[in-house]
Amino acid sequence: KSSDKVVLPGQGSFKSCVDALNKIKGLTDTLNEFAIINKKPLLGICVGLQMFADVGYEETETKGLGWISGKVSKIDNKNGKYKLPHIGWAPVDFVTKLRQTNSMTSGINATDEFYFAHSFHATPDNQNDVMMTANYGHQFTAAIARGNIFGAQFHPEKSGKAGLRFLDNFCNLS
Repeated sequence: KSSDKVVLPGQGSFKSCVDALNKIKGLTDTLNEFAIINKKPLLGICVGLQMFADVGYEETETKGLGWISGKVSKIDNKNGKYKLPHIGWAPVDFVTKLRQTNSMTSGINATDEFYFAHSFHATPDNQNDVMMTANYGHQFTAAIARGNIFGAQFHPEKSGKAGLRFLDNFCNLS
């Protein structure tokens, strides 16, 4: 509660991460108070971003945190044309409106690539929440931003200089 910022990582499936949050008494309420009520910066990474959604469909239908209206579903691998999980480097495209108003993209170039390792992706209902997209058989949400809430489907900690810049930008938010 006394932190200035929080990083919500994700490792494993949507359901296992949500279940882990719910297993610790009061943790979900504390995160809601931190990010939604007190509007302190929070960054979700990979499944951490996915948990922002209303619902996820990995393993079984599972209720998310509901901070960003939308759903999490499996990547369409085009009948086996694309290997799952999607693991590797990919460039991102910036959503112009958020790029111009968001310091999270400062110092990151359109040619920079980020490291992905996922089989599911978040689809926000409001496309104004999408900060970056990437392509793996189809365009998907690579990063989101809404006020003080940020999320990356990619792993910035594994994404070299561009990823470190992304994390540095988060750390420097006021």
